Amino acid sequence: MHFSKWNFLMTFFGICTLVSDFGVDLWIAVKYFQQGLHVFSLLTIVFIIISNAIVNIFSYAWFKDDCAEGNTRKLRWVCLIHVLMAGTFLRYWYAVKCGYRAAMLPQSEGEFMKTNKKAVDAMTDLSMLRCFKTFLESIPQLILQIYILMEHGQITLLQYATIIISVSSISWSTVDYHMSLRSSLEDKKEIRFGFAAFTYVLYKLLTLTSWILSLVFLLACNVNIFAAFLGILWVVGLCWAWKQNTEFCTNMCMEIFYRIVVAIILVFTFFNVKGQKTRIPMSVYYTFRVLATTSILILCFLFKESLTQNLFFTIFSIALVLALGLGIISLILYYCLFHPALHSKYQNNDAVDGQVERIRSHYFINQ
Repeated sequence: MHFSKWNFLMTFFGICTLVSDFGVDLWIAVKYFQQGLHVFSLLTIVFIIISNAIVNIFSYAWFKDDCAEGNTRKLRWVCLIHVLMAGTFLRYWYAVKCGYRAAMLPQSEGEFMKTNKKAVDAMTDLSMLRCFKTFLESIPQLILQIYILMEHGQITLLQYATIIISVSSISWSTVDYHMSLRSSLEDKKEIRFGFAAFTYVLYKLLTLTSWILSLVFLLACNVNIFAAFLGILWVVGLCWAWKQNTEFCTNMCMEIFYRIVVAIILVFTFFNVKGQKTRIPMSVYYTFRVLATTSILILCFLFKESLTQNLFFTIFSIALVLALGLGIISLILYYCLFHPALHSKYQNNDAVDGQVERIRSHYFINQ
Protein backbone atom coordinates (compact mmCIF):
# COMPACT_ATOMS: atom_id res chain seq x y z
CA MET A 1 0.00 0.00 0.00
CA HIS A 2 1.18 3.50 -0.83
CA PHE A 3 0.62 5.95 2.04
CA SER A 4 -1.00 8.85 0.19
CA LYS A 5 -1.72 12.46 1.07
CA TRP A 6 -5.31 11.42 1.65
CA ASN A 7 -4.16 8.89 4.25
CA PHE A 8 -2.09 11.62 5.89
CA LEU A 9 -5.05 14.00 6.05
CA MET A 10 -7.30 11.27 7.46
CA THR A 11 -4.69 10.48 10.12
CA PHE A 12 -4.57 14.14 11.08
CA PHE A 13 -8.37 14.21 11.11
CA GLY A 14 -8.27 11.24 13.48
CA ILE A 15 -6.57 13.41 16.10
CA CYS A 16 -9.43 15.90 15.93
CA THR A 17 -11.91 13.04 16.20
CA LEU A 18 -10.12 11.62 19.23
CA VAL A 19 -10.24 14.94 21.06
CA SER A 20 -13.88 15.59 20.12
CA ASP A 21 -14.94 12.07 21.17
CA PHE A 22 -13.35 12.56 24.56
CA GLY A 23 -15.08 15.92 24.94
CA VAL A 24 -18.47 14.50 23.93
CA ASP A 25 -18.08 11.61 26.37
CA LEU A 26 -17.42 13.98 29.24
CA TRP A 27 -20.29 16.22 28.14
CA ILE A 28 -22.68 13.25 28.15
CA ALA A 29 -21.52 12.23 31.63
CA VAL A 30 -22.12 15.78 32.90
CA LYS A 31 -25.57 15.88 31.24
CA TYR A 32 -26.59 12.64 32.92
CA PHE A 33 -25.45 14.00 36.27
CA GLN A 34 -27.41 17.23 35.77
CA GLN A 35 -30.52 15.22 34.87
CA GLY A 36 -30.22 13.29 38.13
CA LEU A 37 -29.09 10.09 36.38
CA HIS A 38 -26.07 9.68 38.63
CA VAL A 39 -25.65 5.95 38.07
CA PHE A 40 -25.63 6.41 34.29
CA SER A 41 -23.15 9.27 34.62
CA LEU A 42 -20.87 7.04 36.66
CA LEU A 43 -21.22 4.18 34.17
CA THR A 44 -20.25 6.50 31.32
CA ILE A 45 -17.09 7.53 33.15
CA VAL A 46 -16.30 3.90 33.99
CA PHE A 47 -16.61 2.94 30.30
CA ILE A 48 -14.23 5.76 29.38
CA ILE A 49 -11.62 4.78 31.98
CA ILE A 50 -11.71 1.03 31.33
CA SER A 51 -11.61 1.31 27.54
CA ASN A 52 -8.76 3.82 27.59
CA ALA A 53 -6.82 1.70 30.06
CA ILE A 54 -7.15 -1.39 27.85
CA VAL A 55 -6.23 0.54 24.70
CA ASN A 56 -3.15 1.98 26.40
CA ILE A 57 -2.08 -1.45 27.65
CA PHE A 58 -2.16 -2.86 24.12
CA SER A 59 -0.52 0.23 22.69
CA TYR A 60 2.39 0.03 25.14
CA ALA A 61 2.78 -3.71 24.56
CA TRP A 62 3.07 -3.09 20.81
CA PHE A 63 5.56 -0.26 21.34
CA LYS A 64 7.60 -2.60 23.52
CA ASP A 65 7.52 -5.33 20.87
CA ASP A 66 8.59 -2.90 18.14
CA CYS A 67 11.23 -1.10 20.20
CA ALA A 68 14.84 -2.00 19.44
CA GLU A 69 16.75 -3.80 22.17
CA GLY A 70 18.80 -1.54 24.40
CA ASN A 71 16.56 1.48 23.88
CA THR A 72 15.30 1.33 27.47
CA ARG A 73 15.36 5.09 28.07
CA LYS A 74 12.94 5.75 25.23
CA LEU A 75 10.75 2.89 26.39
CA ARG A 76 10.53 4.39 29.89
CA TRP A 77 9.17 7.64 28.48
CA VAL A 78 6.73 5.68 26.35
CA CYS A 79 5.63 3.75 29.44
CA LEU A 80 5.07 6.98 31.39
CA ILE A 81 2.95 8.43 28.60
CA HIS A 82 0.80 5.31 28.53
CA VAL A 83 0.42 5.32 32.31
CA LEU A 84 -0.97 8.85 31.91
CA MET A 85 -3.52 7.42 29.41
CA ALA A 86 -2.02 9.42 26.54
CA GLY A 87 -0.67 6.52 24.50
CA THR A 88 -3.14 7.06 21.66
CA PHE A 89 -1.98 10.66 21.26
CA LEU A 90 1.60 9.43 21.09
CA ARG A 91 0.64 6.98 18.36
CA TYR A 92 -1.11 9.70 16.39
CA TRP A 93 1.98 11.88 16.67
CA TYR A 94 4.14 9.03 15.41
CA ALA A 95 1.70 8.27 12.57
CA VAL A 96 1.55 11.92 11.52
CA LYS A 97 5.36 12.18 11.59
CA CYS A 98 5.87 9.03 9.50
CA GLY A 99 2.93 9.86 7.26
CA TYR A 100 4.25 13.34 6.52
CA ARG A 101 7.61 11.93 5.49
CA ALA A 102 6.01 9.23 3.33
CA ALA A 103 3.38 11.40 1.66
CA MET A 104 4.96 14.85 1.48
CA LEU A 105 8.75 14.63 1.33
CA PRO A 106 10.78 13.51 -1.70
CA GLN A 107 12.91 10.45 -0.94
CA SER A 108 14.96 7.82 -2.66
CA GLU A 109 13.22 4.56 -3.46
CA GLY A 110 14.89 2.70 -0.61
CA GLU A 111 14.10 5.38 1.97
CA PHE A 112 10.55 5.67 0.70
CA MET A 113 9.91 1.94 1.11
CA LYS A 114 11.03 2.06 4.74
CA THR A 115 9.16 5.27 5.57
CA ASN A 116 6.03 4.13 3.77
CA LYS A 117 6.02 0.84 5.68
CA LYS A 118 6.35 2.68 9.00
CA ALA A 119 3.47 4.98 8.08
CA VAL A 120 1.20 2.12 6.98
CA ASP A 121 2.03 0.10 10.10
CA ALA A 122 1.34 3.12 12.32
CA MET A 123 -2.00 3.70 10.58
CA THR A 124 -2.95 0.04 10.95
CA ASP A 125 -2.10 0.01 14.66
CA LEU A 126 -4.26 3.09 15.18
CA SER A 127 -7.14 1.46 13.31
CA MET A 128 -6.87 -1.59 15.55
CA LEU A 129 -6.83 0.52 18.71
CA ARG A 130 -9.83 2.53 17.51
CA CYS A 131 -11.61 -0.74 16.87
CA PHE A 132 -10.91 -1.88 20.43
CA LYS A 133 -12.16 1.44 21.80
CA THR A 134 -15.32 1.24 19.72
CA PHE A 135 -16.44 -2.06 21.19
CA LEU A 136 -15.22 -1.39 24.72
CA GLU A 137 -16.62 2.13 25.08
CA SER A 138 -18.71 3.47 22.22
CA ILE A 139 -21.16 0.57 21.92
CA PRO A 140 -21.81 0.23 25.69
CA GLN A 141 -22.39 3.98 25.86
CA LEU A 142 -24.75 3.85 22.89
CA ILE A 143 -26.76 1.06 24.51
CA LEU A 144 -26.95 3.18 27.65
CA GLN A 145 -28.11 6.27 25.75
CA ILE A 146 -30.89 4.46 23.89
CA TYR A 147 -31.99 2.74 27.11
CA ILE A 148 -32.28 6.11 28.85
CA LEU A 149 -34.26 7.44 25.90
CA MET A 150 -36.75 4.57 26.13
CA GLU A 151 -37.06 4.36 29.90
CA HIS A 152 -36.74 7.98 31.01
CA GLY A 153 -37.29 10.15 27.96
CA GLN A 154 -34.75 12.60 29.40
CA ILE A 155 -32.73 13.38 26.32
CA THR A 156 -31.98 16.55 24.37
CA LEU A 157 -31.82 17.16 20.63
CA LEU A 158 -28.03 17.16 20.85
CA GLN A 159 -28.16 13.74 22.48
CA TYR A 160 -30.36 12.50 19.62
CA ALA A 161 -27.69 13.72 17.23
CA THR A 162 -25.03 12.03 19.35
CA ILE A 163 -26.83 8.69 19.06
CA ILE A 164 -27.03 8.95 15.27
CA ILE A 165 -23.39 10.02 14.99
CA SER A 166 -22.34 7.23 17.36
CA VAL A 167 -24.03 4.54 15.25
CA SER A 168 -22.34 5.83 12.10
CA SER A 169 -19.00 6.24 13.86
CA ILE A 170 -19.09 2.70 15.25
CA SER A 171 -19.81 1.22 11.84
CA TRP A 172 -17.18 3.31 10.11
CA SER A 173 -14.57 2.49 12.74
CA THR A 174 -15.06 -1.21 12.08
CA VAL A 175 -14.97 -0.74 8.31
CA ASP A 176 -11.94 1.57 8.49
CA TYR A 177 -10.11 -1.04 10.53
CA HIS A 178 -10.92 -3.75 8.02
CA MET A 179 -9.85 -1.64 5.04
CA SER A 180 -6.64 -0.45 6.73
CA LEU A 181 -5.70 -3.95 7.75
CA ARG A 182 -6.24 -5.44 4.31
CA SER A 183 -4.16 -2.60 2.87
CA SER A 184 -1.28 -3.43 5.21
CA LEU A 185 -1.17 -7.11 4.20
CA GLU A 186 0.67 -7.90 0.99
CA ASP A 187 -1.29 -11.11 0.40
CA LYS A 188 -4.65 -9.38 0.75
CA LYS A 189 -6.39 -7.41 -1.96
CA GLU A 190 -7.85 -4.08 -0.85
CA ILE A 191 -11.58 -3.43 -0.72
CA ARG A 192 -12.66 -1.48 -3.77
CA PHE A 193 -14.23 1.90 -3.20
CA GLY A 194 -17.72 2.23 -4.58
CA PHE A 195 -20.31 -0.52 -4.31
CA ALA A 196 -17.96 -2.89 -2.46
CA ALA A 197 -17.13 -0.44 0.32
CA PHE A 198 -20.72 0.86 0.42
CA THR A 199 -22.15 -2.65 0.76
CA TYR A 200 -19.68 -3.51 3.52
CA VAL A 201 -20.53 -0.30 5.39
CA LEU A 202 -24.24 -1.11 5.09
CA TYR A 203 -23.66 -4.64 6.35
CA LYS A 204 -21.81 -3.45 9.44
CA LEU A 205 -24.05 -0.44 10.07
CA LEU A 206 -27.31 -2.36 9.83
CA THR A 207 -26.32 -5.54 11.65
CA LEU A 208 -24.72 -3.59 14.50
CA THR A 209 -27.71 -1.25 14.75
CA SER A 210 -30.20 -4.12 14.91
CA TRP A 211 -28.18 -5.95 17.57
CA ILE A 212 -27.70 -2.83 19.69
CA LEU A 213 -31.46 -2.22 19.63
CA SER A 214 -32.09 -5.86 20.54
CA LEU A 215 -29.80 -5.58 23.55
CA VAL A 216 -31.49 -2.34 24.60
CA PHE A 217 -34.88 -4.10 24.49
CA LEU A 218 -33.51 -6.94 26.59
CA LEU A 219 -32.05 -4.47 29.09
CA ALA A 220 -35.38 -2.66 29.33
CA CYS A 221 -37.18 -5.97 29.73
CA ASN A 222 -35.04 -7.39 32.53
CA VAL A 223 -31.63 -6.24 33.75
CA ASN A 224 -30.72 -9.63 35.22
CA ILE A 225 -31.53 -11.51 32.02
CA PHE A 226 -29.56 -8.89 30.07
CA ALA A 227 -26.48 -9.34 32.27
CA ALA A 228 -26.72 -13.13 32.18
CA PHE A 229 -27.18 -13.15 28.40
CA LEU A 230 -24.13 -10.96 27.80
CA GLY A 231 -22.15 -13.09 30.24
CA ILE A 232 -23.04 -16.27 28.37
CA LEU A 233 -22.18 -14.70 25.01
CA TRP A 234 -18.85 -13.51 26.40
CA VAL A 235 -17.98 -16.99 27.72
CA VAL A 236 -18.87 -18.55 24.37
CA GLY A 237 -16.76 -15.93 22.57
CA LEU A 238 -13.86 -16.57 24.93
CA CYS A 239 -14.05 -20.31 24.33
CA TRP A 240 -14.10 -19.70 20.58
CA ALA A 241 -11.08 -17.39 20.74
CA TRP A 242 -9.26 -19.94 22.91
CA LYS A 243 -10.13 -22.76 20.53
CA GLN A 244 -8.56 -20.82 17.66
CA ASN A 245 -5.25 -20.85 19.56
CA THR A 246 -4.50 -17.26 18.56
CA GLU A 247 -0.91 -16.00 18.59
CA PHE A 248 -1.59 -12.29 18.45
CA CYS A 249 0.77 -11.25 21.25
CA THR A 250 4.37 -12.12 22.03
CA ASN A 251 3.73 -13.30 25.60
CA MET A 252 1.03 -15.49 27.08
CA CYS A 253 -0.31 -12.95 29.58
CA MET A 254 -1.07 -10.43 26.84
CA GLU A 255 -2.44 -13.22 24.66
CA ILE A 256 -4.95 -14.15 27.37
CA PHE A 257 -5.85 -10.48 27.75
CA TYR A 258 -6.29 -10.24 23.99
CA ARG A 259 -8.65 -13.22 23.93
CA ILE A 260 -10.71 -11.64 26.71
CA VAL A 261 -11.09 -8.46 24.64
CA VAL A 262 -11.88 -10.44 21.49
CA ALA A 263 -14.64 -12.23 23.39
CA ILE A 264 -16.18 -8.84 24.21
CA ILE A 265 -16.03 -7.83 20.54
CA LEU A 266 -17.64 -11.11 19.49
CA VAL A 267 -20.64 -10.25 21.66
CA PHE A 268 -21.43 -7.43 19.24
CA THR A 269 -20.13 -8.47 15.83
CA PHE A 270 -18.44 -11.31 14.00
CA PHE A 271 -14.66 -11.17 13.84
CA ASN A 272 -12.36 -13.63 12.17
CA VAL A 273 -9.77 -13.85 14.92
CA LYS A 274 -7.24 -15.99 13.09
CA GLY A 275 -7.62 -15.52 9.36
CA GLN A 276 -9.60 -18.72 8.93
CA LYS A 277 -12.34 -19.56 6.45
CA THR A 278 -15.43 -17.81 7.73
CA ARG A 279 -18.38 -19.12 5.74
CA ILE A 280 -19.57 -21.67 8.31
CA PRO A 281 -18.71 -19.71 11.50
CA MET A 282 -20.30 -16.56 10.09
CA SER A 283 -23.43 -18.45 9.00
CA VAL A 284 -23.78 -19.91 12.49
CA TYR A 285 -23.14 -16.52 14.09
CA TYR A 286 -25.78 -14.63 12.13
CA THR A 287 -28.30 -17.48 12.30
CA PHE A 288 -28.00 -17.24 16.06
CA ARG A 289 -28.29 -13.46 15.79
CA VAL A 290 -31.63 -13.76 13.96
CA LEU A 291 -32.95 -16.32 16.46
CA ALA A 292 -31.80 -14.27 19.45
CA THR A 293 -33.33 -11.08 18.08
CA THR A 294 -36.64 -12.85 17.44
CA SER A 295 -36.60 -14.33 20.95
CA ILE A 296 -35.92 -10.94 22.54
CA LEU A 297 -38.85 -9.35 20.71
CA ILE A 298 -41.15 -12.20 21.77
CA LEU A 299 -39.89 -11.86 25.35
CA CYS A 300 -40.73 -8.16 25.35
CA PHE A 301 -44.27 -8.76 24.10
CA LEU A 302 -44.92 -11.57 26.58
CA PHE A 303 -43.38 -10.21 29.77
CA LYS A 304 -43.05 -6.44 29.37
CA GLU A 305 -46.35 -5.15 28.05
CA SER A 306 -45.68 -1.64 29.32
CA LEU A 307 -42.54 -1.52 27.19
CA THR A 308 -44.35 -2.54 24.01
CA GLN A 309 -46.82 0.32 24.49
CA ASN A 310 -43.95 2.80 24.40
CA LEU A 311 -43.80 4.82 21.16
CA PHE A 312 -40.03 4.49 21.06
CA PHE A 313 -40.35 0.70 21.25
CA THR A 314 -42.61 0.68 18.19
CA ILE A 315 -40.25 2.88 16.22
CA PHE A 316 -37.13 1.02 17.29
CA SER A 317 -38.64 -2.44 16.77
CA ILE A 318 -39.56 -1.57 13.17
CA ALA A 319 -36.07 -0.15 12.65
CA LEU A 320 -34.59 -3.30 14.21
CA VAL A 321 -36.40 -5.70 11.88
CA LEU A 322 -35.62 -3.63 8.79
CA ALA A 323 -31.98 -3.16 9.79
CA LEU A 324 -31.46 -6.86 10.47
CA GLY A 325 -33.06 -7.94 7.21
CA LEU A 326 -31.23 -5.38 5.08
CA GLY A 327 -28.00 -6.05 6.96
CA ILE A 328 -28.13 -9.77 6.19
CA ILE A 329 -28.92 -8.98 2.54
CA SER A 330 -25.94 -6.59 2.41
CA LEU A 331 -23.74 -9.26 3.97
CA ILE A 332 -24.77 -11.82 1.34
CA LEU A 333 -24.30 -9.33 -1.50
CA TYR A 334 -20.85 -8.34 -0.27
CA TYR A 335 -19.54 -11.89 -0.01
CA CYS A 336 -21.20 -13.07 -3.21
CA LEU A 337 -20.37 -10.11 -5.43
CA PHE A 338 -17.84 -7.70 -3.94
CA HIS A 339 -15.42 -9.54 -1.65
CA PRO A 340 -11.81 -8.82 -2.77
CA ALA A 341 -11.02 -12.53 -2.95
CA LEU A 342 -13.56 -12.90 -5.76
CA HIS A 343 -11.51 -10.58 -7.96
CA SER A 344 -8.11 -12.13 -7.30
CA LYS A 345 -7.24 -15.35 -9.07
CA TYR A 346 -4.37 -16.26 -6.79
CA GLN A 347 -5.52 -14.93 -3.45
CA ASN A 348 -6.59 -17.28 -0.70
CA ASN A 349 -9.68 -16.35 1.24
CA ASP A 350 -7.75 -16.49 4.48
CA ALA A 351 -4.41 -15.42 5.80
CA VAL A 352 -1.78 -18.06 6.44
CA ASP A 353 0.34 -17.94 9.58
CA GLY A 354 3.72 -16.30 9.16
CA GLN A 355 3.24 -14.84 5.68
CA VAL A 356 3.70 -11.25 6.79
CA GLU A 357 6.18 -9.59 9.05
CA ARG A 358 3.72 -7.87 11.39
CA ILE A 359 2.09 -10.84 13.09
CA ARG A 360 -0.56 -8.85 14.97
CA SER A 361 -1.90 -7.28 11.78
CA HIS A 362 -1.87 -10.68 10.16
CA TYR A 363 -3.87 -12.40 12.86
CA PHE A 364 -6.52 -9.87 13.71
CA ILE A 365 -8.30 -9.66 10.39
CA ASN A 366 -12.07 -9.63 10.38
CA GLN A 367 -13.91 -11.22 7.50
